[in-house]
Amino acid sequence: MNGAAAARRPEATEPEIAVVRTARRLRGELTLPGDKSISHRALMLAALAEGQSRIDGAGDGADVRSTAGIVAALGATVERVGGDERTVSYRVNSPGADGLRQPGAVLDCGNSGTSLRLFAGLLSGLPLTATLDGDESLRGRPVARIIEPLRSMGAELHARLDDTLPPVTVVGHTPLRAVDVEPRVPSAQVKSAILLAGLRADGATSVREAVATRDHTERMLRARGIGVRTDRGNGPGVTVMVDGGGRVQAVDERVPGDVSAAAFWLVGAAIHPDAELTLRGVGVNPTRRAVIDLLRAMGAEIGERPLTEAIEGVGEPVADLTIRSSRLRAIDLGPEDVAAAIDEIPILCLAAAVAEGTTRIRGAAELRHKESDRIAGIAAGLAALGARVDVDGDDLAIHGGARLTGASTDSLDDHRLAMTFAMAGLLASGETIVGRPTSASVSYPGFFAELERVRS
Repeated sequence: MNGAAAARRPEATEPEIAVVRTARRLRGELTLPGDKSISHRALMLAALAEGQSRIDGAGDGADVRSTAGIVAALGATVERVGGDERTVSYRVNSPGADGLRQPGAVLDCGNSGTSLRLFAGLLSGLPLTATLDGDESLRGRPVARIIEPLRSMGAELHARLDDTLPPVTVVGHTPLRAVDVEPRVPSAQVKSAILLAGLRADGATSVREAVATRDHTERMLRARGIGVRTDRGNGPGVTVMVDGGGRVQAVDERVPGDVSAAAFWLVGAAIHPDAELTLRGVGVNPTRRAVIDLLRAMGAEIGERPLTEAIEGVGEPVADLTIRSSRLRAIDLGPEDVAAAIDEIPILCLAAAVAEGTTRIRGAAELRHKESDRIAGIAAGLAALGARVDVDGDDLAIHGGARLTGASTDSLDDHRLAMTFAMAGLLASGETIVGRPTSASVSYPGFFAELERVRS
């Protein structure tokens, strides 16, 4: 096979692998999975809204399926309609927040930190007791950052190892107390958990962020009739306020393409010497598009054609993106850049490895608390491929100009590392082995098939 081989298990005792060989060129159009962050939130808000909500173009990865399963376990009817490898439509009929029921079993979040953290907030304001758990990787994700503010609102939460690690048991309370909090870590998941709890509070709840994070929750709440105000001030921070006591309205919506999924193709084409790819219908929310703007700052030739047709229910800007082979140069990324492009830092590290000069990334501590320790994982993988990466605590220096050579890499069962090393394999000489590649299905089912389709 001349391209990216399908993931395979050579022997029962050997890890699953995918083999990616050098691509002569990259050409084609891609329709991306529905935005994972928006898909999660759409399903959760549909559970809180009485009546039917239609969600078209949702992501169909394992993480979003975990959220859909939890919505059903809470008493809503969740119907999957049509779809393909990348997207699916859902019809959710819910009795509304006051009609949701006590789950009969532990709520399985799988590998999804978004599911666990946001549902912790949602459940805090309901008169239910529920336990949120997941796979081995999820059980290593920190939860004190959500437990502390939710407890201050009046909910009762318990977790393993002194309330630091999942599983998390939530004993809801209604109404909750309205609070004014500043999370210790800039995180859209923490902010969203507090805002969802704030829907059931006895006043306006405020979340103060030192660095603004993605605003999908705010946009989607406004679209559903909830009062949400944003005060951006004069610096990088932002304060978001949500009114308690409002009723979430059922809406129909279409989910745009996931810009985090787009990032792999943007970098893959930019670093390849003979590439031109068009990505259709990508969400370009100002709080999510940092990867596009950072790549442009590195010299990437990215064309952007805004789509004017309305995107139902989410209030999200959408565009077609075209990316061509580019000559990249190093840039410096500070903590604000890292917070704005947290999910895209691994693939940006690949771009930095072949750019001219040394790219420095500061304040990336949050990467150590994702599906894997992504700082360690990306440094080891790029080093195996021939790049030089220096790690100093939570800072990285990636020395550019590397001539990548095929090697064996380990995704650490992390979807973003698996896709990053696969993209590197398109440029590297020889064969690149991606260990545990099926982790890509967490956010991008069919990724390796798409890789094969656009290469020659």
